[in-house]
Amino acid sequence: MQTCGSLPSSPLIEAEDPVRVKANFPEEGALHSPLPLPITLTTACIMTLFYLVLTIHVVRGRWHHRVSLGDGDNADLRVRVRVHGNFAEYVPLALILTGTLEASKANPIGLIVASILLVLIRLSHVLGIRRKAPNIFRVVGAGGTVLLLTVLAAWGLLLVFTA
Repeated sequence: MQTCGSLPSSPLIEAEDPVRVKANFPEEGALHSPLPLPITLTTACIMTLFYLVLTIHVVRGRWHHRVSLGDGDNADLRVRVRVHGNFAEYVPLALILTGTLEASKANPIGLIVASILLVLIRLSHVLGIRRKAPNIFRVVGAGGTVLLLTVLAAWGLLLVFTA
C-alpha cells in the first residue's frame, strides 16, 4: 500500500532512503545516464549560460550608450547585438540536431565531440567578431558553425535513410 509521500514500487527504483532515490537502470555502456538526452541537456545548459553572458553584454552596452531599441547607429552596440543575434540564430539549430541525433541513438562520443566543438566554435566567433577582419577567430567561428551544422544535418539524414 502506498502512502502520501512514498515512492511507487518499481524494480527500477530502490527507496531505502526516501530523500535519496537510486535508479537501477540496465547497463548500456559507459556513457549511460538515467536522463533521456544527457549530452544535449549538458550542451543546452552550457550554451544557455553563454547566451546569458552575451545578453548581459548587450544590456550593458544599451545602458552605456543610452539606446533602448536597435543599435542607435552605434558601432559598439551594433557588434554586441549582432554577436548575440548570431548566437541566437545558429545555436538552436545545433541543439535541435544534437537532440534528435541523441534521441535516435547516434554515437554518443561523436555527439560529445560535436557539442564541445559547438562551445569552442561559438567562443571563437565572439572573440573574432571584435577583431579586424579577416582573422582566424572569426573564420573558425563562422566557418566552423556552418561546417558543424552541415555535418550534424548530414549525419541525421544518413540515419534517416539507413534506418
